[in-house]
Amino acid sequence: MKTILLIAGTRPEIIKTAPIALEAKKRENCRVHYCLTGQHKTMAQEALSIFNILPDEDLNIMRPNQTLNTISESVFAKLPVIIDKVKPDILLVQGDTTTAAMAALCAFNMKIPVGHIEAGLRSHNLDAPYPEELNRKVISCLAKYNFCPTEAARANLIKESVSAHSLYVTGNTAIDAIRFLLETKSIDSAEQVVPGLQTPYVLVTAHRRESFGDGFKNICEALRKCAELYPHYQLVYPVHLNPNVSGPVHQILGGIQNIHLIAPVTYLQMGALMKNCAFVLTDSGGIQEEAPSFGKYTIVMRDVTERMESVLLGYSELVGASSERIIDAVTRQILKPIQVNPENNPYGDGYTSERILNILTQETTC
Repeated sequence: MKTILLIAGTRPEIIKTAPIALEAKKRENCRVHYCLTGQHKTMAQEALSIFNILPDEDLNIMRPNQTLNTISESVFAKLPVIIDKVKPDILLVQGDTTTAAMAALCAFNMKIPVGHIEAGLRSHNLDAPYPEELNRKVISCLAKYNFCPTEAARANLIKESVSAHSLYVTGNTAIDAIRFLLETKSIDSAEQVVPGLQTPYVLVTAHRRESFGDGFKNICEALRKCAELYPHYQLVYPVHLNPNVSGPVHQILGGIQNIHLIAPVTYLQMGALMKNCAFVLTDSGGIQEEAPSFGKYTIVMRDVTERMESVLLGYSELVGASSERIIDAVTRQILKPIQVNPENNPYGDGYTSERILNILTQETTC
């Protein structure tokens, strides 16, 4: 039996690692020891409860006013004790957080093979997203198993001279999570999330630090103008609590009748909002992956993205934080909407977890 130490720290990591843990429960040839680092707290518990997962360990690294360096310090201080206790055959990390990079480096230092879920995403800009672009490059260098969501992600790693023997194209576990959501949960009513919400509405999310300052002002001015131009459309915006986001958002968009500024939502609530919206305006990488499974077109308010597959397929477009480009994209999608086939999500088919565990358990040694 293979023992897999699965690391998650943030809500997105939990959502994308949960399908691995659920699939492992069905198998007799592997077991998952689930370790929560605590980089997120309340949001983490909400995500765990949706998938009915109880972590075996919680490093509880969260501190007031923590920095990237203090997160790194805490992982290095606490994770080796867990590795020594569990004695895993492999340590699995997901994505590009500081938790993932430091856990992978910690395992490498202890001669534990590392598997990287969602390997090979690249924006080719260390400042956007920061620090995620560096984190994922670090993990790729040391991972024995790089589980790439797409052929393009695999090609990125080939160009970086990452060993071809470590590369596997598996899809993205985010789509497994969406499949779980659609099969087991009720997400048919967005009005339960926003009472009185009328259709059609546009779902908006924006929180990236590279847009702080003038970028967010431009985004908000564009949303205000769109609300004026198309009063029969509602805009629903779950607002991040960071004052660099909430400040300009409430200052510029507060009080506009057809804009709903709401508190951050749960994963289930976001699923309901996405399933029932007309289209999406976002700077989120995860939503770029998920939206095609709901058949939703995505306007991406970033200059670069590590998820170009949906752009090339015509399911999304990049507009940056330019007010003019955002307004133009919204206008085109309202007047002549582009249709998205939910059966053709370029990021996966919902069975990535099975492929990953098959790879890990079919080898005689990790």
